[in-house]
Amino acid sequence: MVRYGELFLKSEPVKRHFIGLLMRNMKKALDSEGLSHKFDLFRGRMLILGDEPERIAAVVCRLFGVVDVSVCTRTSNNLEYLSFAAIETAKGNLKTGMSFAIRAKRQGVSGFTSQKMGEVIGRAVADHFSGARVDLSHPDYEIFIEARDFGGFVYDRRIEAPGGLPLGTQGRVCVLLSSGIDSPVASWLAMKRGCEVTHLHMDAGRWAGPDVKDAAVENHRRLSLWCRDFTLPMLVINSEPLYDAMEEHRIPPRNRCVICKRFMMRVGSALVPRQHALALVTGDSLGQVASQTLSNVVVISDAAGVPVLRPLITYDKQETIDIARRIGTFEAHPKDLACRAVPRMPTTAAVLEEIREFEREMDIDSIVAASLEGPGVILAKNGTILPEKKS
Repeated sequence: MVRYGELFLKSEPVKRHFIGLLMRNMKKALDSEGLSHKFDLFRGRMLILGDEPERIAAVVCRLFGVVDVSVCTRTSNNLEYLSFAAIETAKGNLKTGMSFAIRAKRQGVSGFTSQKMGEVIGRAVADHFSGARVDLSHPDYEIFIEARDFGGFVYDRRIEAPGGLPLGTQGRVCVLLSSGIDSPVASWLAMKRGCEVTHLHMDAGRWAGPDVKDAAVENHRRLSLWCRDFTLPMLVINSEPLYDAMEEHRIPPRNRCVICKRFMMRVGSALVPRQHALALVTGDSLGQVASQTLSNVVVISDAAGVPVLRPLITYDKQETIDIARRIGTFEAHPKDLACRAVPRMPTTAAVLEEIREFEREMDIDSIVAASLEGPGVILAKNGTILPEKKS
């Protein structure tokens, strides 16, 4: 049983479209695992019938648009059959001395109320399992019962899923993906709101630690597990000439982080339409580092020619880390991911006209144009990196 929350609030035409995309994504994901399945769709519930329900649930609970998933027994919606299914479900889980609760729901079924359903089934379970006791407030074990006009359903687990909107409902975005913690979470959050993603990685070459690119590729690979059977592209852009130019023109070190971020905005803005995308996504969090003060965010945004989305803009670092752990992109012991160009005291309030003058001295337009010539392409699919190629 698959539950979708936010989709239920949409207008009927939008809801049908979104559910259609969700079913498409489920089919792609299940087919990629070789799992036979059949869909039954009812109001507020989606049933997936198959021979390997546990494996089906493990795949579906990682799909955006799904709130939670339960492996359940489907039976008649009368109390006798529901009671029998509840007892069978509890076997092996409800032990002597444990407390339990029946969580009952009824919709479109007459002859009894939800409360009556809970009482009758609870009594049947208590009679079968001697030593088990009812505790509706803090039970050790819960059995969920649903009596609906299309059948009865019994289950004892609700496997959490990411929620959000089905992948593909909101178009494509380009995400600036680094080796760090924040940008993979920003990418995941964009996917959660229905966006297909193209990752952009700025490869600083010798100006970056030796493990930076590999760590970014690993983030890319892990994120591909959240868009099952979709090919996830990452463009690798050579940004080493930018750092060389800042050194050659003796750009004050304190301004280099802002110029670097503006360079990313320029490159990303050029690639967004080429990738048939609608916006650029970054992992910025307000005030987290010097380049992310509100003053500097305004200066950096001036270089963008497309909408810039910042899913983490109000997040605390710990909130971002918590999500990174949950989605599998957090690396507790990273290797050398340093940026060799970071100054000791970067500016927290860059002056826009001053930054623009430095960029004119460097001929920033020519650097951007050169970086856009033939970026490398790294494709990931289902947690596997495919062979690298040139675009």
